[in-house]
Amino acid sequence: MNGSPAGRTLRRLADAIDALSTRVGEAAAWMYPVLVAVLIANVGLRYGLGRGFIELEELQWHLFAAAFLLGFAYTHAADEHVRVDLLRDRQSERTRAWVDLLGALFLLLPFAAIVSYYGYDFFWRSWSLRERSAMPSGLPARYLIKGVLLASMLLLAVQALGSASRSAARLLAPPAREPEGDA
Repeated sequence: MNGSPAGRTLRRLADAIDALSTRVGEAAAWMYPVLVAVLIANVGLRYGLGRGFIELEELQWHLFAAAFLLGFAYTHAADEHVRVDLLRDRQSERTRAWVDLLGALFLLLPFAAIVSYYGYDFFWRSWSLRERSAMPSGLPARYLIKGVLLASMLLLAVQALGSASRSAARLLAPPAREPEGDA
């Protein structure tokens, strides 16, 4: 493996964080088939039997929100997040590494940290009150989905550090040699 010892350490850290985000994201993806089953059951009960269930409707949005939120860090780890590829394709590898490093440290990490900061209070108040749905037959633990929001933002913050580590490792690596042409 080429590069400095610091670069190798940063790469190993980034790999470990990517692996965590990937495991969480792949586990969260299994919520989508469950969501589809709940949707089918809810529609079948509503139109087949003329009976709707608030619990199923709330479960639908809880499942969707959890899968979506827990997929943020995975999407970043897989490098499938939104960016302006038209501009990125024109940049050198070194410039891309700088943009990724600065973006992770000065945009993604502060965003995740701020949402986590306010999300903690949001979750804690809900937990303290043992908040439940306002609907009598709704889900009993509204604080769970608020906890998922907090957990997803904390994982995104950790992933931002992993992405910054990977970018820093790329910057510490020796520049790639240009192939020599036939002169």
